[in-house]
Amino acid sequence: MHSANNVMVLYTGGTIGMQASANGLAPASGFEARMREQLCNQPLPTWRFREMSPLIDSANMTPAYWQRLRTAVVEAVDDGCDAVLILHGTDTLAYSAAAMSFQLLGLPAPVVFTGSMLPAGVPDSDAWENVSGALAALGEGLAPGVQLYFHGALMAPTRCAKIRSFGRHPFAALQRNGGGALASEIPAALDFRQPKALANVGVLPLVPGIAAVQLDALIDSGIQALILECFGSGTGPSDNPEFLASLQRAQDNGVVVVAITQCHEGGVELDVYEAGSRLRGVGVLSGGGMTREAAFGKLNALVGAGLDGLEVRRLVELDLCGELR
Repeated sequence: MHSANNVMVLYTGGTIGMQASANGLAPASGFEARMREQLCNQPLPTWRFREMSPLIDSANMTPAYWQRLRTAVVEAVDDGCDAVLILHGTDTLAYSAAAMSFQLLGLPAPVVFTGSMLPAGVPDSDAWENVSGALAALGEGLAPGVQLYFHGALMAPTRCAKIRSFGRHPFAALQRNGGGALASEIPAALDFRQPKALANVGVLPLVPGIAAVQLDALIDSGIQALILECFGSGTGPSDNPEFLASLQRAQDNGVVVVAITQCHEGGVELDVYEAGSRLRGVGVLSGGGMTREAAFGKLNALVGAGLDGLEVRRLVELDLCGELR
């Protein structure tokens, strides 16, 4: 824990800085001047500002943008900043914050994500309270690593999600469990200074009667890893031989398949029910209590680091930054 004295603010766009356009609210430049005017008399740490390019609605966020964001964070720390504040739209904020937790493993500085549900300047906006609150939290001192700040609360991004599309409390920590052991060491390829290649990670929610042809289409699309959103504690259509054969084919083709639960609380325990153990039998890995956001960010980092398939499979079930605890 250390008090930040020189914070880099990275502005990606999002609702917080949006202004009206002919087609509705859209990301807009000029947010630094608005911040300085609004926060000039508050006892906050010194901060610098960098506008990312392009500014985007967070609905347009991509893993490629995450890589640019990782580079910007590392450049800020190398340039003497002792903390980074990232302003981000709320729709995919939990995805980005979770992904950056894995992209920035080992970073010796805190990184905080925040945004707002209403644009700065409109009546009852939550923008300035979130920006000033996040800066104040960094000034008071945070441990290295990535956190999400919203409406006075700091949350671990690998354990939370956006659960509401309205109001001042869109994010919540999920009560997930079923975790794995803590990794004894972080492979050098996952260090924050090591660039990551783009990975091709798919997500498939299970629904009653899902057919193997849907799974086959994903496998044949060239994915390198797949998040299987299972029922309950990790069950799926175990009486469907075609579906199980497709999962076996995925493993044979080197696709890493990770099971997470569709439930808001709890986690995956593949060996509790026969319908789960049969998934384990065809190579499906347990995602424990990982959220979809954490699993997606973790697989992008593991596969993007160029680790071999066996190492990826080993690390999936080990805790790297709180995603399984």
